[in-house]
Amino acid sequence: MSEETVALSALTTMQVGGVPERMVTATTQAELIEAARDLWDDDGAWLVLAGGSNTVASDEPFEGTVLRVATRGIEVLPTDAAAPDRVRVRVQAGEPWDELVAYTVDRGWSGIEALSGIPGSTGAAPVQNIGAYGQELDSSLVSIDFLDYLSGEVSRVPAAELELGYRTSALKQGRQGIVLTVELELHDTAGEQAVLGGALAQPIAYAQLATALGVQLGDRVSVQQVRDAVLALRASKGMVLNAEDRDTASAGSFFTNPIVRENFARSLPAAAPRWPLVPDARDEAVPLGAAAEGSPLDAFLAHQAELTAATVDVRAAASNESLVKLSAAWLIENAGIRRGFSLPGSRAAISSKHTLAITNTGGASAEEVAQLARFVQGRVQAEFGVILHPEPVLVGLEL
Repeated sequence: MSEETVALSALTTMQVGGVPERMVTATTQAELIEAARDLWDDDGAWLVLAGGSNTVASDEPFEGTVLRVATRGIEVLPTDAAAPDRVRVRVQAGEPWDELVAYTVDRGWSGIEALSGIPGSTGAAPVQNIGAYGQELDSSLVSIDFLDYLSGEVSRVPAAELELGYRTSALKQGRQGIVLTVELELHDTAGEQAVLGGALAQPIAYAQLATALGVQLGDRVSVQQVRDAVLALRASKGMVLNAEDRDTASAGSFFTNPIVRENFARSLPAAAPRWPLVPDARDEAVPLGAAAEGSPLDAFLAHQAELTAATVDVRAAASNESLVKLSAAWLIENAGIRRGFSLPGSRAAISSKHTLAITNTGGASAEEVAQLARFVQGRVQAEFGVILHPEPVLVGLEL
């Protein structure tokens, strides 16, 4: 365990953020547990940071301790004789996510190949329930080892208890603590005979990826082909980290795709993309006000209601009302904001490759990033009546 304090701008992909009062780096799980418990005993402000790909921090000093998660390791668990075509891995939270994907693809294991190129750490993956190109983490996640803030105890939490939904989880909505390890179950397809060579990926479930591969939805190609195609698609959108490409100095997609009521979606232009959603048991909706007064969910739903009557979280909609997911990128573009747009004098800009990303063109301040995000929100709300919600964690910033 080490203590060396550097600016958060040097540790986040958005490249903004001030110098914290204190920084502790844990390289083993034991160090991580010890450091976290010490922090919580002091009752001071704390921030957990790993890959820094989903954090946008204020340029003001963070008045507390930043706990950096730098644990590494991939453990292949014993095979279950009843499921010889499955393999389980337990991964340390600080393991870079894309290195894990590369590791599994090299071994012919499918299940997360379409999540290639996503920056950040493995421990952050269940917080966001990361997803891309037709795959989401929840289809492979078995459990996490979790250090609970309230009790200080370590427990194994099954995926079913994490309330995983679209870019959200119980961890994101208020369950405080630190993910220590992530356990995944993947398909061991190395023995399959693929027509195009190599172990077979899961059926292609995303139209853009199918087009890039020259196949039909539901077809199967090799896991390596899927990884290569996804990396190429992400790179074309500035979504694969590249020091020579300023478009990649971002937090990825800055806004989540809005989920709205079907009746409201009908009021939007016919050209607006939309995808019907069928909430499952984990996302069963409750009426506004049904949560216990003062709970994190109650506060969240109240905030949503104040923002707009149209934009909703899945759990904030009436359980008998159909929901529709919209394209945030389409809403931004059709609100008149084009790729490369920036406010006068600002060094923060919309990516030149993808309107859903806000980028640091060089030396941007955190407030410049926030100002542009507010401007985008305002234009989309004025044009379509929809509030866009940020995907990254905002530290010391408000939109």
